[in-house]
Amino acid sequence: MKGKPIPVVAIFDVGKTNKKLFLFNEQYQIVFERSARFLETVDEDGDHCENLESLRLSVFDSLHEVFRKGEFEIKAINFTSYGASFVYIDKDGRPLTPLYNYLKEYPKKLLESFYAQFGGKDKFSIETSSPSLGSLNSGLQVYRLSKLKPAVFKEVKWALHLPQYLSYLISGQAYSDMTSIGCHTALWDFSKNNYHKWVEDTGIIEKMAPIVQGDRLYRATFPGSGYLVGSGLHDSSSALIPYLLNFHEPFILISTGTWCISFNPFNIDPLTKEELHSDCLLYMTYTGKPVKASRLFAGYEHEEQIKRIAKVFQISTGKFKQIDLDWTIIEKYQALDISDELSAFSTIDLSHFGDYIEAYHVLMMHLVKAQVKATMLVMNQTGVQRIFVDGGFSRNHIYMGLLAQAFPNSEVFGASMAQATALGAALVIHDHWNSRAIPNDIIELRYFRTKQQTH
Repeated sequence: MKGKPIPVVAIFDVGKTNKKLFLFNEQYQIVFERSARFLETVDEDGDHCENLESLRLSVFDSLHEVFRKGEFEIKAINFTSYGASFVYIDKDGRPLTPLYNYLKEYPKKLLESFYAQFGGKDKFSIETSSPSLGSLNSGLQVYRLSKLKPAVFKEVKWALHLPQYLSYLISGQAYSDMTSIGCHTALWDFSKNNYHKWVEDTGIIEKMAPIVQGDRLYRATFPGSGYLVGSGLHDSSSALIPYLLNFHEPFILISTGTWCISFNPFNIDPLTKEELHSDCLLYMTYTGKPVKASRLFAGYEHEEQIKRIAKVFQISTGKFKQIDLDWTIIEKYQALDISDELSAFSTIDLSHFGDYIEAYHVLMMHLVKAQVKATMLVMNQTGVQRIFVDGGFSRNHIYMGLLAQAFPNSEVFGASMAQATALGAALVIHDHWNSRAIPNDIIELRYFRTKQQTH
């Protein structure tokens, strides 16, 4: 005899490479996972872009697979994905264009005329808390469509960020959400807490769906379906949610990967011109509160430099995972002037080092010095009690030890949890589908002590 179906929340986590479906039970354990990858297609200019039709079919195929199993009872569905991409749908909900890549080159003359019209690049960037990033400023993608393809733009009923389009597929409801709008989109005026004037002046406001809170849920469109549907979240903001729900004293989260992003949800100071030029920006929480953040391309730099070290010392890059922190090497090189410029190590002649272990320690000293500079940009005057590090570097003892040494007045923790981005999208709708309390062991913390100075 079959047991009673397990109540679950279904989360679609759509990255650039992997598209995943997770089912979490009421204790937030993953009880089912399905992963898909599709070949990219090209847009009308021959630029690579996401295959929107494959993505749409994958959402329905994944859900049908779960329904066929009968083991699970889906109580709610939510979505999280990369955010700087728009899907333009007509009045019948059909996409009108390809899903343009956020790395697509932005027409230079169009960008220059845009900034000239709306107060100049620096002033505009400060008002929207968005460094000038071309197509990564997703609002400018809508502007490009309105100017270069006015006939298509006229047919647009709604311009939906990708997480909200995925939600629309199931709910049939068109919404905008603050985590997608508030992330380097150039759409939001943070000082006025509303869309920037240009969105209204150009008529783009009419294509923007109503804004809803990220913890709201809606009925699915399918007849007889009992589950609720969330409005979707931008992935970086979603990964911050487990920390916001678990920790209420001031903290910084350094989320490490290809980009290492320092988030400070407790820094409410407006962005300065200097911070913008240092790759700082504001994200937005699901409740619409700004989060000051700084970005550092440190994961990428780490990968490039370990390849260089491996080549010189004729070893495999896998060896670097086995290196433990050696304070005698750190002390040997700490007297040197370690630069806080991220690219500084790439100019060092590796023949100066006795072996790859020494070279790797000095690489990490450079990376952490650059990370400290980036994190200090969002630290603000009050300081923080705790610094959490998640992602790849949280498991690197050299990185973590040096970071703890650099911040002696804060407790530094390596944090890990199963699928933080998907988990955030599940936790944000907890009250709507889960009658149990949120478990207090979702985030696993490892404390890193700074080396005690000997006298």
